[in-house]
Amino acid sequence: MLPGVAGSPRRIPAARRSSLLILLFSSTALARVAPAQTELPRTAQSAGRDTSALAKPPAEQPVTLRANLGARLLFVQQGDSVIKSYAVAVGQDDYPTPTGTFTISKIVWNPSWRPPPDADWAKGKTAKGPGDPGNPMQVVKIFFHDPDYYIHGTDDVGSLGSSASHGCLRMDPSDVADLAKLIMEHGGQPRDENWFWRIIHSRREEKVVYLDNPVSLTIGE
Repeated sequence: MLPGVAGSPRRIPAARRSSLLILLFSSTALARVAPAQTELPRTAQSAGRDTSALAKPPAEQPVTLRANLGARLLFVQQGDSVIKSYAVAVGQDDYPTPTGTFTISKIVWNPSWRPPPDADWAKGKTAKGPGDPGNPMQVVKIFFHDPDYYIHGTDDVGSLGSSASHGCLRMDPSDVADLAKLIMEHGGQPRDENWFWRIIHSRREEKVVYLDNPVSLTIGE
């Protein structure tokens, strides 16, 4: 007699006993498989939805610039993290670099230079075109207080780390090119390397770029 089958102690025919055993084993197997087939999602929020979006990284934080006049350094920040820093020359005592928060929306590659008409220090100086050896504006000008103040490359790299400019922030030519490329990328005007190669090697061609997403610059002591 099979365990759990009520009735008389009669023997069950072998054929019927085999059928009962097959039915019993099949029911047991189905009971073991069923929970896996009906397992609920871990959270109701993801039930029936494409959860690939949940794995995407958060939106990239905007890039901002911060200049420390005392340290003669310019920092590039993304959120609270400093991702780059550059040595700069700042304004002389008689021509201080303005402090505060400014917006960068204009960049000029291979800039020309015109002496300020009312500046005593510029008397006797003449205008210089893009790529002119006597042009004090090297490679690129990054305007932060148009039209008088900008970050620019200089051929007087020995002045970096000191108070030497007429209010602007001077940088090494290669550093200011690197900075301008980064600002363009995060300001909504990225370019490929061929574009920059043509600009750098066509020094007589002035090129103005306006940013879709202006970048903030804070200057402090």
